Amino acid sequence: MTEVASEAVPKLPRGVRLRRDEVRNEWLLLAPERVLKPDAIAVAVLERCDGVRTVAAIVDDLAAAYAAPRETIETDVKAMLADLANKRVLDLG
Repeated sequence: MTEVASEAVPKLPRGVRLRRDEVRNEWLLLAPERVLKPDAIAVAVLERCDGVRTVAAIVDDLAAAYAAPRETIETDVKAMLADLANKRVLDLG
């Protein structure tokens, strides 16, 4: 499994897009030859994966936005980002 460093700068690679399907009222992560349906929490994380913010900055932002313990958010975010990187729908630059 991919190890996610706090200083990594995640971004969606070329050809992968996060889109809102207004007809079905759901978010989709579109990648070549596949579609993933992220839940609301995953969307909140993916929206922050802009290729500028580090994982630590994303975790800090989410901890402040949701008034949740930083350690818990960090563990969950790193696990999710590692999973998406392993599926090749996220770059951890």
